[in-house]
Amino acid sequence: MNLTTTTMKIENANILITGGTLGIGYATARILIEHGANVAITGRDEKRTHKAARELGALPITADVANPEDVKRTFQLFMEEYGRLDALINNAGIGFSKKLEEVKLEDFQQIYSVNVFGAALMGKRAAEIFKKQNYGNIINIGSTAATKGYEGGTVYASSKFALRGMTQCWQAELRKYNVRVMLLNPSEVTTAFGREEREERDSQPNKLRGREIARAIKGALELDDRGFIPEMAVWATNPF
Repeated sequence: MNLTTTTMKIENANILITGGTLGIGYATARILIEHGANVAITGRDEKRTHKAARELGALPITADVANPEDVKRTFQLFMEEYGRLDALINNAGIGFSKKLEEVKLEDFQQIYSVNVFGAALMGKRAAEIFKKQNYGNIINIGSTAATKGYEGGTVYASSKFALRGMTQCWQAELRKYNVRVMLLNPSEVTTAFGREEREERDSQPNKLRGREIARAIKGALELDDRGFIPEMAVWATNPF
């Protein structure tokens, strides 16, 4: 592919978003679909995934990124529907806070299975497709916790540090195939993240919403293909 004549257009682009039923994933699917993209969203809960897809006009894929068979099936269904993948947005993530003396091995296994292993398995499958296409985009949704730890963040922050490290490795491996790998680190966003009941938090005027992150993702994808943003953070201006 001659990148001097190619810029990714959102219109008609085929984009896969993990964790697309709520929060950042849902807002990103919405803005991309509004601008003409073909979007598939994944979610673990079948009812919620299909409901969100109907609202958005997206392709629903009920899947758990922590399950290798689900990951394989996700890409099979996506490619059967669209035939080409232009961008993977690795958004699925879970987290909670625990002090060091409260942490158990199972906590790491639970968080890392989604935030690290799941993201890696999704990235692996996408990379296989992108190398054949000689083109593609991966946006990993990290966190400001990927660059600075905090009290109670032993498990969650370390998982995002790992995602940041993987992003840098993928950049080194995939740039020669015209694949742009980017990390987006939001500060606190008013979503359902961290809530067992998985219900969205009420929006607050001084806190980020999913739509701010969605706009950043759209802008990163629309940058001319000759360049990319390796890592960016989005902060609330005055959350205090």
